[in-house]
Amino acid sequence: MIPVTTASGRRMAVFGLGRSGLATCAALSAGGAEVLAWDDGAAARETAVASGQSVTDLRDADWASIDALVLAPGVPLTHPEPHWTVTAALAADVEVIGDTELFFRERAARAPDAPVIAITGTNGKSTTTALTGHLINAAGGQAQVGGNIGTAVLSLADFDAAGPARPSAVYVLELSSYQIDLTPTLNPTVGVLLNISPDHIERHGTFDRYAAIKQRLPNEADRAVVGIDDRASRAIAASLGAEQRPVTVSVNDPSATLLLEDRTFSVGAGVDVYDGPQKLTYSLEDNLTLPGAHNGQNAMAAVAAALSVGVGAGDAAILQTGLDTFPGLAHRMELIGKLGDVLVFNDSKATNADSADKALGSFEGGIHWIAGGLAKDGGITALAQHFHRIERVYLIGEAADRFAAEIDDAFPVTLSGTLDQAVADAASGAAQSGATQPVILLSPACASFDQFPNFERRGDAFVSAIATLPGLTPLGRLLDKDDGGHG
Repeated sequence: MIPVTTASGRRMAVFGLGRSGLATCAALSAGGAEVLAWDDGAAARETAVASGQSVTDLRDADWASIDALVLAPGVPLTHPEPHWTVTAALAADVEVIGDTELFFRERAARAPDAPVIAITGTNGKSTTTALTGHLINAAGGQAQVGGNIGTAVLSLADFDAAGPARPSAVYVLELSSYQIDLTPTLNPTVGVLLNISPDHIERHGTFDRYAAIKQRLPNEADRAVVGIDDRASRAIAASLGAEQRPVTVSVNDPSATLLLEDRTFSVGAGVDVYDGPQKLTYSLEDNLTLPGAHNGQNAMAAVAAALSVGVGAGDAAILQTGLDTFPGLAHRMELIGKLGDVLVFNDSKATNADSADKALGSFEGGIHWIAGGLAKDGGITALAQHFHRIERVYLIGEAADRFAAEIDDAFPVTLSGTLDQAVADAASGAAQSGATQPVILLSPACASFDQFPNFERRGDAFVSAIATLPGLTPLGRLLDKDDGGHG
């Protein structure tokens, strides 16, 4: 835990008592603050009390006596309208911040040299965050990985745990647009912006506002790493100018600092992230856990971020080992196993067409695609560029009929209905494929809420169904289970 000593003696309201909210309460209390915690949900309040945290109804609070409101990132700050606690706080001239702001204030006060890599993007940020942490650990470093992924930022190891001067730990944080918006003193050592596409507009009002929030990460970092394969990110990289000289990564732009060519990329001598005498070259050619061009971009960004904090400089083999051993991230193009020559991937996190686009583009052909669920605006018409890669689709959930109509006769359609049936149908279909490397791919392009409470439960159900198939060679988490691990 990182005790928030910068709030010692202050009266701090905390709204939203999920994982990050409870961690915030504990860190503030440990630092000497008075905490007034509340949540609109009775179940969340009961969980907080059971964990030892007292709760105070903020509707009855004297806001004039409160020093700050720490808002959970999932709670509306501005759109579609400010949450009632935000309205109350602003009316009393109380600042509204998030747990990541407390992290950066504490770092500035107690460990300003602590290296922090902060990563954002519409897509790929979780994979890149996990991969960056893995690269650092595989190189013998100590990565503290958290934020929007896994561990709440204030639950990470304290700055002083490895010495007050310059901790050996590198903090690797995934930051959503919500978190960035609540972090006015954001100042990472390295700010990674992967890409920007329309998302969360209902929470930010317009695409331009959403992009401007994302832009704060590279703008306010000591060193920026920016993907330039979309128009908005390319414009942001150009706006940083000569002073900041961002490291750019791309899968198709030869002007980029790091360019993916034939699944390899190089960092040349004299580049900002690397001062060594010789070019460092990395390969993803035989890597099955980072398939596709989008994961190539993720890998380049992770390598650039690691080099930027001094990890892996001078010897490409140091970070290559990390790339080769990365197990992948659950529900994000997660390699589950093989059925003969058929590779099986769980990409349940693809809850929209843009995410599914990345998955479908990862393979040349032979795709047996499981899609459907609760459809979002736009359907799957944007995926037409990949239709030639798909041998057959197995449709599930509420979107099945709509997607079948959009596909028309582009390729064969099976209306499986349920995920278990889709797995059985896809296994049968893929076994008859004439492709060199057939693939069963769960990449729904839909929310899960018609049949599952979240994409994680949907992905776990897929993995469980795959695990029952005869002839499966388990990989990833299934291999870990076979070896006696915890999955």
